[in-house]
Amino acid sequence: MEKSKGMLEAEISKALTHWEKNYLGRGSVSVKSDILRDMVIVILGAILTPAEYEVCQDKEGLLSVKEYRNSLVESGLGDIKEIILTITGEEVISFHTDISTQTGERAMIFKLSSNLQSKLS
Repeated sequence: MEKSKGMLEAEISKALTHWEKNYLGRGSVSVKSDILRDMVIVILGAILTPAEYEVCQDKEGLLSVKEYRNSLVESGLGDIKEIILTITGEEVISFHTDISTQTGERAMIFKLSSNLQSKLS
């Protein structure tokens, strides 16, 4: 059976939550994945700890939390790219991520080797 867009998006969300828990020690409270043209856009909710919110009160702390959290994700990028390839059959050609210290959300954007959305029903 061929997987639908919604099924792939749910599978990506589940796999990234699992990766977070195993690799980072804790997962996000919510995760939503969307396949759009040649991209997979993932929003992970409530990823910051109460202590990190406290540190983010000033600019220096905010930048250090962002830098630290981004370097943690970048260090596991090989695994994340493999997850996306396994689920979608598409190679990740670039990866972008950032954290909102206001909402505690992380955005991840995976640029794929071709237009996955056009291949799905």
